[in-house]
Amino acid sequence: MIEIKTLTVLGSTGSIGTQTLDVARMHGYRIKALSAHKNYKLAEEQAREFGPETVCMTDETAYSELKTRLADTDIKVVYGKDALCETAAAPCDMVINAVVGMVGLEPTLAALNAHNRVGLANKETLVTGGELVKAAEKANNVDIVPIDSEHSAIFQSLMGNEHNKIEKIILTASGGPFFGYNKDMLRSVTMEQALHHPNWNMGRKITTDSATLMNKGLELIEAVRLFGVTPEQVEVVVHRQSILHSAVEYEDGAVIGQLGVPDMKIPIQFAVTYPKRLPSCSKKLSLFDVGTMTFERADEETFVCLAEARKAIAKGGTAPTVLNGANEAAVAAFLDGKIPFFRIGELVCECCGAVPYKGEVTLETIAEADLSAREYINGNI
Repeated sequence: MIEIKTLTVLGSTGSIGTQTLDVARMHGYRIKALSAHKNYKLAEEQAREFGPETVCMTDETAYSELKTRLADTDIKVVYGKDALCETAAAPCDMVINAVVGMVGLEPTLAALNAHNRVGLANKETLVTGGELVKAAEKANNVDIVPIDSEHSAIFQSLMGNEHNKIEKIILTASGGPFFGYNKDMLRSVTMEQALHHPNWNMGRKITTDSATLMNKGLELIEAVRLFGVTPEQVEVVVHRQSILHSAVEYEDGAVIGQLGVPDMKIPIQFAVTYPKRLPSCSKKLSLFDVGTMTFERADEETFVCLAEARKAIAKGGTAPTVLNGANEAAVAAFLDGKIPFFRIGELVCECCGAVPYKGEVTLETIAEADLSAREYINGNI
């Protein structure tokens, strides 16, 4: 069992990254390195508090600014994609990958190949390069511990049951802000509505994905890759209260799930302390306060991104990469005010039908598929 003492946090200024540092602060973990994209002001605050050896910025202007601001310290400030991979590969007890987007894939591989344990919150790593990542995990005999609340719940529900047959995985979804809407109603929703999640406090991109149910589609693909099940074995269930974070049904009909308040610090901390549990600052669950929990089917006819994700993982190869690249580009266009909300799903489905895919998955074919998907979306806005 590894006792975690030093952490590298990739994406330290985002929602998962800042909450990871809350956990590190509470339990006294040393921060080996940090990475961020543009938020150099928060990165400077974090660097001065935690004193990492290295801070990597992936935006050149932010890098220059931070390098100047930290000139009075011994902290090394580096820039770029290669530097991000080098940061992930530097020896530490665990790398928390909380970056957003496909940029997270290569740092995950770099960390695994350096025998660093990985706490994974970057969906795109498994969606686009799941075969490569699982192969690296096995070859290097190192653990990937999921941080997403749903995959953490599944991971915990599987503990002690390694030799028992899984019947299905029950992947819960809040349903997002537009649960119960039909296609016509989605045509008039606003960005403000889309970014108002009922239960979770997340970044703009992931919150938008939750509103389209693409977040659940990506998580479905992740579950297939992480836990070695078929797409048909993953059942998406809308659970508005976000108390049951997901569950596993075994062949004898027993269902084991993980419940808790909707607080990301709980799965973050468990990823770091696994297999141990430590005291947490999170609110404890009171079933009396919850009172009622409801479970309903997801509407895949209205929320077409979820249905398209099922098709992509069933197709395999680079199809999930096309799906992800199209979604990232479409969501960026929505957040920039270039397209209305309902066009996200339409564009993603159009792109997945138009962009050819390859059966062989390598870093090269992944990059090609991702670029083709983004070019299609940006050319059809």
